[in-house]
Amino acid sequence: MSDPVNAIRTQARRIPRNFLNGVERVGNRLPHPFILFLLIAAVIAVASLIASLAGATVIDPKENQPVAIQSLISGDGLEFVLTSMIGNFLSFPPLGLVIVMLLGVGLANQVGLLEVAFKAIVARASARMLTFVVIFVGIVSNVASESAAIVIPPLAAMLFLAVGRHPIAGLAAGFGAVGAGFSANFLIAGTDVLLSGLTTSAAGIVDSEAVVTPVANWFFMSASTVILTLVGVFVTEKIVEPRLGPYERSGPVETAEFTISVAQRRGLRRASLAAIVYVVAAGVLVVPPNGLLRGDDDGIIDSPFMDSLVPIIFLFFVAVGVVYGAATGAIRSSSDVPKLMIESARELAGILVLVFAVAQALAYFEWTRIGLWIAVQGAEVLQNLELHGVVALVILSIVTLILSLVISSGSALWSIMAPVFVPMMMLNDINPAYAQLAYRIADSSTNMLVPLSPILAVALGYIQRYDKKAGIGTVFALMIPYAVVYYAIWIVLFVVWVLLGIPIGPGQTLHGIS
Repeated sequence: MSDPVNAIRTQARRIPRNFLNGVERVGNRLPHPFILFLLIAAVIAVASLIASLAGATVIDPKENQPVAIQSLISGDGLEFVLTSMIGNFLSFPPLGLVIVMLLGVGLANQVGLLEVAFKAIVARASARMLTFVVIFVGIVSNVASESAAIVIPPLAAMLFLAVGRHPIAGLAAGFGAVGAGFSANFLIAGTDVLLSGLTTSAAGIVDSEAVVTPVANWFFMSASTVILTLVGVFVTEKIVEPRLGPYERSGPVETAEFTISVAQRRGLRRASLAAIVYVVAAGVLVVPPNGLLRGDDDGIIDSPFMDSLVPIIFLFFVAVGVVYGAATGAIRSSSDVPKLMIESARELAGILVLVFAVAQALAYFEWTRIGLWIAVQGAEVLQNLELHGVVALVILSIVTLILSLVISSGSALWSIMAPVFVPMMMLNDINPAYAQLAYRIADSSTNMLVPLSPILAVALGYIQRYDKKAGIGTVFALMIPYAVVYYAIWIVLFVVWVLLGIPIGPGQTLHGIS
């Protein structure tokens, strides 16, 4: 009896590993996202030719009239491809917003402000509050994008070791927060800007006037920051750390990496003062009745303030970055500011290349009406199956969960999914901001389980500092509890939030868009 039982147990243990190995094999065969979108454009062209020859039509919800599928492989199609190529790229909604946003954040990052600010917060945490602070800072550090994964986890490991705790538990807490909690934040980050732009583009297939703002998910993401922090503390202290057991220290604790110099402390104080002054000045323009940035009806939701949110955030990071840089010597003259922005702009190169291909594919999707046809057919399926509201959104989230294990870039994945699912949800009377949020929950939760993710390699490198025998399976074993528990809690919170009718952002309701 024991042999069959042991065989079953052995096979059961192999299932997760075999699944992840399969995901890795499939992911490794996928081309670069740029090439992937060129292939998608080619598929759209062929599909449009077949549909056009078959005389396919679709009901345009804007006009409530049948319209024919247009072939991209035709005279008109060739003319559209050539004459719209530059316009598709330059008019792509997220492009300008993301560039402006990342220039501001990039300046603050180049002078060292973000890294030192995170160090100061984490290093001051008491032993009792250490896990909470590490998780919280890891989650909100997504404002610094992927650089947060370089700073927070190793710092957490050293601090855990300094108070007699397992350093790999600190690494796990840091990577779990930075990865699985990536989308949650109190602050509006580049991710909000990029995804909202992609969602707006997709929504235009059904309603050219629809706009999804960067703050469309802000209420929910702010609440998620607190909830996920508490969940992360539970996972770290009740699941991950007990499994690791005691750690035998082989040498003294390295403190140099989280030491903050006198100049850096001076810079933080001055940057903090600049931040307070900036926020107060912005508040004066918005908070009082008849404020200069309020709307015509004296409201805030539909106002110049909301329309200029990205420039306001950009100027905030520029202001605090310049003040910090001047105080620490990172900025010695006015000419240093554009030089640092140029350095940060180099990180935009990959985004620009990808956006060029994405913009073309989305434009073809809309011009041929293939995207509209898929959306209408999908909406009819949802209606026939009586999958409305929150149920449809949960299905979207589960589909994302599966696809995100293969495609490592969150923006690339949403670029593929949004033109199909956003119009589909809109035709099912669901606000596109809610579709975007359902996507973000799943995509963020699986960030640390994507075989092709560069963060995975970084995590393994840090873990091997403390465990030379660690492999990729070690990383998965540490990250799976965060991914599973984060997603389970997050999707339940989302369902409850929607059922209670609480707006997920300013002016956002399930069956409406502002």
